[in-house]
Order: sequence, then structure tokens, then C-alpha cells
Amino acid sequence: MLQYDAPTAAEAVQLMEQYRVGSSFFFSSPRKTLLTHGEYSRLSIPSGNDHSSLPERAWELLDLAKQAGRSDAVVVGAIPFDILKPANLFIPLTAQWYDTLLFSTGQAPERPRISSYNVLSVPEPAAFKEGVNRLLDLISQETLHKAVLSRTLEITLPHALSIPHILNHLAYHHSHGYNFAVPLAPELPHASSPDAVASTRTLFGASPELLVTKKGLRIKGNPLAGSAARSTDPVEDKRRATALLSSAKDRYEHALVIDAVASALQPFCSKLEVPAEPTLIHTNAMWHLSTEINGVLKDDSVTSLDLALAMHPTPAICGTPTDAARDVIRAIEPFDRGFYSGAVGWSDANGDGEWAVTIRCAETEGTLLRVFAGAGIVSGSNAEAELAETSAKFRTILATMGLNEQQTTLLEEE
Repeated sequence: MLQYDAPTAAEAVQLMEQYRVGSSFFFSSPRKTLLTHGEYSRLSIPSGNDHSSLPERAWELLDLAKQAGRSDAVVVGAIPFDILKPANLFIPLTAQWYDTLLFSTGQAPERPRISSYNVLSVPEPAAFKEGVNRLLDLISQETLHKAVLSRTLEITLPHALSIPHILNHLAYHHSHGYNFAVPLAPELPHASSPDAVASTRTLFGASPELLVTKKGLRIKGNPLAGSAARSTDPVEDKRRATALLSSAKDRYEHALVIDAVASALQPFCSKLEVPAEPTLIHTNAMWHLSTEINGVLKDDSVTSLDLALAMHPTPAICGTPTDAARDVIRAIEPFDRGFYSGAVGWSDANGDGEWAVTIRCAETEGTLLRVFAGAGIVSGSNAEAELAETSAKFRTILATMGLNEQQTTLLEEE
């Protein structure tokens, strides 16, 4: 089903209400909104195989769907951080397309209020800072130039979340970003409660970072690296933005990412435009250094999934050199990232599509919620500041559910 008129605020709410946990995929960006239902066919690659064959397998799956009369078939889903772990990609039974999702002024969705919850930080803040210092030692030895270290908050809620309610809130407050919800197979640890057994694991979030979008021969990526927390005081907020833009440490971190992304895209392009200087973008919680890269492909048979996998993982969510950074992340982080810091999006039968970096996100299953955040560590990083950056990044998801940052610093029951 194709629909080209942008929904009004009321229609947007109704669209969210059509989302069904366990069977729907949702993805909205400043350009398109997609809601799908059901599963027609699934792309299956065994664990332990890298993702190099994913684009070809996806193309074969789309071709089979086209032969069966599904000329408008689209592959949707998520790619994990670890390229040796299985991707979660499938062709849905139905797909509804809309122009950019819009909300009318004055119709902000009501924020859910959760009055009782338990929180466990993994790793604990002190252990996270120890990990940062371990990375700084390796960087000083020139073993690597950058690595992204992440942590999670594992939250036990009094009841299962309403995904449509959360999507409504995210889409309203992050309309310039990439909002998503992806059904996943049950996997969260400790999922032994009756609610968890009856529910389906869902990945959701509001990423500010475009990995790549493709339409015809034209492509665009928008890497982000170098961040600062926002302030509610306008004067202080402006000062932080100015300081970020002039920070030698953050500009160096950003340059590592831009160089890697440009190098990955260059072989595919007859023309690639990479601005010499970053600009600033912001979310409700963060300032980011941003560079928008535009290109023209040499060959229109190259798909958006080809490009996404050529770039993934970028130094924005892994590090550089890639292999060294990935190895040290595995050694230090006490959890499996899963689909966090992977990619989420879609690719159609023309090869066009859009993929966002899977950050500012969480996984939920029943009454369990796991929220993710990371920080890029380079020479000049400070462990306390990097811990504070992850706390600030948690706010995107925590605020959606009315959770307070101070309330999530301890294991507690209200």
C-alpha cells in the first residue's frame, strides 16, 4: 500500500496505534515514514558468517518476491554491531509509506509516568571509568587511535511498555531524527517473568545519525562524532555548543570518522563531496559535530545495503583501526551489544533505501528494559567526562518514559 500525503497529527497517532508488537516494523525519518506488518520472507545467514553476502541475499529475496507479484517489496530490519552475528532482515507482508511524519502544533503526546522501577548499571560507573583509562593507556601506546566504550542500564519496570505510545512520543520530539521499532527474537537475560514470556523483544529508539540514504545515483551520509550535553540555561547551552565546535579533541575524533566514511564511499562514487569543516546539530539532550557527505554513484546497481555494510561499523560507534577497536571493546565491555551500534532501516527493489546508526536506543521484553549509550575515547579524553556523556545520552530514552536521570543512578524501588 502506497500513500504519499503526509498524515496530520491525528493520522500520525492512528498510524502509531496500528503498530503491533512482534509483527510490525516502524521507521521514520525527515524524508519518509514506513510502517509494515507481518513477515513474507526472511533473510537467513548462519551465525559466524560475516555480512559480506547480505546485499546479494537481500537482492535475491526481493527478486523472488517480485516474481511472486510483489513488485513493491522492501527489505527491512536491523544489522548488529558484530558482523559475525546474524542480521535481522525480512520482507514484510504489507508496507505503508508516508511522507515525513508531521504533528500539529500544541498536540505533544502525553509522556508516560513510571512510578516504580529497579535499575542496574552495567558496568557500574567506576568500572566504566576503569575501562576508559585502559583505552587511554592503549591509545598512548599507539595500539589504536579511538575506541567507543558503552554501558547499559538494565531496568525492571512494573509493567510492559506501550511501544505505540513510546513511538508517538519519540516521533514528536525527534522529528529531525530517525525513529524506529524492530521486532526481535526473545533473548534478553533474566526474561523469566510471565510478562517476558508472553511478550516479544523489541528494539526501539530515536537515532540522530544517518548512516546512508540512496535514491537513484545520489547518496548521502551524515556521520556524527564529538558530543556535548545540552543545558537548560540558554547562555550555558550556547557556550557548550561553541566550545564543542572549537574543541581540538572533539574535532580530531570527528575527523577520524569522516576520513573513514569518505574512504568507504569513495570507491562507489564518481563524485563525493566532503565539507572541510564540521557543523553543529542538536537533539533535545546533546550537541554533536556533524558533517553531511553527498555523492553520486558510478553504478546504479549498488544498493543502499551495499553502502551501509561497506561503512559499518564506522569509527563513530566502534573506533579506529576497526579490528583493534572491536577487539578491545569485546575485551572491556561486560555485555553483548546486540543490535545497539548497528544499523536499522530499509532497502527496496530498486536498491534505494535509508539506514540509520542504531544509537539512542533500547531493547525491551516484557517488563525488562535495557538502555544503551556510548562515548568515543581518544587522546585527551577524561574518564569522568566520558561517563557524564553516556549519562546525557541515556536521557533520550529515559525522558520518553518519564524516567529521571537521578533516579537511575542507583538500584532503587520507589
